[in-house]
Amino acid sequence: MSRKLLLGLAALTALSACKKPESPEAPAASAPPADAAAAPAAPHTFSPEINAGDFGELVKTLSSDAFEGRAPGTVGEDKTVAYITEQMQRIGLQPGNNGSWTQDVSMVETTADPGTSITLTEADGSAKTLAFGDQMVIGTRTGKTEVKVDGSELVFVGYGVDAPEQKWNDYGSAKSWKGKTVVMFVNDPGFHTDDATLFDGKKMTYYGRWTYKFEEAARKGADAAIIIHDNAGASYGWDVVKNSWSGAQYDLPAKDDPDARIPAQGWITTDVARELFAKAGLDLDQAYKDASKRGFKPVPLKAKLSFDLKSTIAEKQSRNVIGVLPGSEKPDEAVLYMAHWDHLGKHDNEDGDNIYNGAVDNATGVAGILEVADAFAHQDPKPKRSVVFLAVTLEESGLLGSKYYVAHPTFPLNKIAGVINIDAMSVAGKAKDVTVTGLGASQLEDILKPLADAQGRTLHAEASPQNGSYFRSDHFNFAKAGVPALYMDGGEDLVEGGTAAGAAAAKEYGETRYHSPADEYDPATWKLDGTVQDLDLMYGVGKSLAGDGQWPNWYDGNPFKAPRDAMMKAAAK
Repeated sequence: MSRKLLLGLAALTALSACKKPESPEAPAASAPPADAAAAPAAPHTFSPEINAGDFGELVKTLSSDAFEGRAPGTVGEDKTVAYITEQMQRIGLQPGNNGSWTQDVSMVETTADPGTSITLTEADGSAKTLAFGDQMVIGTRTGKTEVKVDGSELVFVGYGVDAPEQKWNDYGSAKSWKGKTVVMFVNDPGFHTDDATLFDGKKMTYYGRWTYKFEEAARKGADAAIIIHDNAGASYGWDVVKNSWSGAQYDLPAKDDPDARIPAQGWITTDVARELFAKAGLDLDQAYKDASKRGFKPVPLKAKLSFDLKSTIAEKQSRNVIGVLPGSEKPDEAVLYMAHWDHLGKHDNEDGDNIYNGAVDNATGVAGILEVADAFAHQDPKPKRSVVFLAVTLEESGLLGSKYYVAHPTFPLNKIAGVINIDAMSVAGKAKDVTVTGLGASQLEDILKPLADAQGRTLHAEASPQNGSYFRSDHFNFAKAGVPALYMDGGEDLVEGGTAAGAAAAKEYGETRYHSPADEYDPATWKLDGTVQDLDLMYGVGKSLAGDGQWPNWYDGNPFKAPRDAMMKAAAK
């Protein structure tokens, strides 16, 4: 679950050496003789229908110590890929990548020199040096060992947004940004001024994500891009930025990535920005207000930026696993289910329990797509469209496995009717509601709603839509390319205990197990009846989509509708 709970990551660092809970010993009905050999455990017999026993067995295996935390590029990856492939074969799927069960995913590891500094030269000739970590962070996605910028003019571009459907362009009419470094706020126009009439109000849109801002600056041709951090707009503190941008960073090779890349990108603290603006005769607080007004125009900051960024580069590789159930009537069209198999591995430098098992995150998701696959394989009649089951790698390193698949799909994107992503399922029990992250995005919700109604459940958005969680899991890469994608989870209003119990379960997971060795399979406390209900809904959405031939789209006003419309129009020619 990459960056979903960034707000709590700093606090969770201290949990990295947590001990796993002791497993209670089962009472023996009658003790065997001391010299008797232990009877081998009976192999699990899987059923075709979605059920808690099968789901639990899959999670228990994938999150066991034997898989060493499922880190890409390790023995844990080899065991994980082999197990998922074995289960897909058992179910009766076919290899999903031109006769192969796997898809190689190349990645580039970039580690910036932490001794890098940035020099700001003011209009009066005075210079200020910013230190890496405390005042700024900077990195490159170019794959180059050295990136130099000398005397690039700093220009404030508001929120760094060019959104035609919103009639908003922070870059104004300038045609060329070569020789300039753009400086911008995080989140959307109107967020800091609490203007509900702009974009989606407090709900973060695609344009509010820092990834979009850097890509847009690259499309404009700028030398570099700098985001001004603030806790509210980012939904996490500076320590998260500092820790996340320190050490190795992962990317696809540029040739495999459809996104534009800028030579260098980074963040500065609010204190640095306030001083920078003051030297230019500007007030930072007023700038938030000005940038949230239609008609905003870029503002020169009367300063220049210089740096010499050196990085260590290494090329590595991992694998996606792909199985497919061919459609009975339209095998060239597909519905795609997805979950990431990777987690944080084994930390040999830590004392005590140092295996990050990732039971909830995301052995539950992989078990989920396998359970759904089994249901489809035994469905009568068979689905008319093909159904793809994609277990991707490198989600925890920046959604790279899914990004690679989108760049190299096994079905053309205009032939994929919809994507259903399963990432970190609820194990808290049955709920009266269903959480749809990014609610109001696409017509996939129109398929989901009557199915939820039949379960007596209501749809609602995630608790903190301002955090932009929709853009922090693997479905986002499909969405950005235009393919409608659904990201749902168990609800917050539990049948047993209501919203208080739901909030307590989320808090307990976030504070004690998320991204720590304590995220383990726990049959004593997990309530999988609700998990099965959620999987039934996910299966139901795909069953409808694979059987009735409809082509859902994004709702009007969604930024992903334009690329979907374009690809479908091109396919119709």
